[in-house]
Amino acid sequence: MPPDTDKRMLLEQLRIDPTQRDEHSGSRRGLWLAAAVVVLLIAAGGALFVLRGQRFEVEAAVAAAPSAAAGPTAILQATGYVTARRQATVSAQITGTLTQVLIEEGEHVKVGQVLARLDDTAQRASLAQSAAQVQAAQALLVQFQAQLEQGRRDLKRSQDLIERQLVSQQALETARTQVETLDAQVASQRKQVELSQAAARGAQVQLDYTTVRAPFTGVVIAKAAQAGEIISPISAGGGFTRTGVGTIVDMDSLEIEVDVNEAYINRVQSDQPAQAVLDAYPELTIPAHVIAIVPTADRSKATVKVRIAIDQKDPRILPDMGVRVSFLEQTAKKNGSVSGPEEPAAAPKGLLVPAGAIVERNGKSVVFTIDGEHARAATVTAGQAYGDLRAVDGIVNGVRVIRAPPAEMTDGARVVVKKQ
Repeated sequence: MPPDTDKRMLLEQLRIDPTQRDEHSGSRRGLWLAAAVVVLLIAAGGALFVLRGQRFEVEAAVAAAPSAAAGPTAILQATGYVTARRQATVSAQITGTLTQVLIEEGEHVKVGQVLARLDDTAQRASLAQSAAQVQAAQALLVQFQAQLEQGRRDLKRSQDLIERQLVSQQALETARTQVETLDAQVASQRKQVELSQAAARGAQVQLDYTTVRAPFTGVVIAKAAQAGEIISPISAGGGFTRTGVGTIVDMDSLEIEVDVNEAYINRVQSDQPAQAVLDAYPELTIPAHVIAIVPTADRSKATVKVRIAIDQKDPRILPDMGVRVSFLEQTAKKNGSVSGPEEPAAAPKGLLVPAGAIVERNGKSVVFTIDGEHARAATVTAGQAYGDLRAVDGIVNGVRVIRAPPAEMTDGARVVVKKQ
């Protein structure tokens, strides 16, 4: 066979058929497509697994049928804060250096209890000096009194001798003058004794000022100074002087102040019953009543301040806590006076659930009920509010509902109920 023929045959064998090249390219594209589908399926499965595996820790409440004892109807709601009518920042009445601070935040103190002590070296020295002056004045008084008694005896003898004409009239007058002089000295020295005693009492007062005491029974909410710092009741003197040792609040003087829109202030009256709910403890309902409507308006906010008394004390109520107050209806008596809250004639319709359990989903009011370990969304119709509760239709009596569903919660989400 000729060499050219051999070369052509070899070239023919090395040449790639176009049809075969298309088949290989198509098979590679198919493999890439299949791999992409597998990756997408794995990602979708992982996301579904994560979503299904997410568990929400929630608080539960029981939907209950209301009764006539469910409570009076709230005609107005307002927000405000818990305030203390009796609160004091305790300070010393003199400027001095603290040697002891005997209080801590949260500590209960009684009236007259020692809170802090100041350096009293100068005051004790002044008191000792005043006491010595009192003793010196009293000793001099005793001396003048003795001289007066001697002068009176001399005067009596002179009077006896003048009757027998044994002494001159001048000697008698001299003895009488001596008695009157000594009597005046005794009276003057008595005043000196009183003056020195008053100075001693003043020194004792200054010494007492070095001890800071509680002006009333209460709870320490702030500790403002430490031992070694200078305290002054009048100024901060250069920025290193404290003006107070601590702040005490009388917890029995706590009340609530709310701002009511002036357009609705006509719904509020003195002694009107109310209910208060703390932002920190929404499950705690506090009975209260209106003390007074402060007779002035805030022009910047168009509100009127209302003072509200807390009828039931609770250790969870603290100063400056946020609070929501519901003003309740009153019953008008025949004589025109106002009595307590009106008792409803009939039970309201629907079931009562916490107001926070009702959320919006796709423009509808929804309540999430608890079905085993899952949350089920139930569409409801919200009705009348009763304090921090609200009547709804669309769920069955006795079902457990989630108090405050998270925004990302959906139907079928896994939940675990917190232990209360």
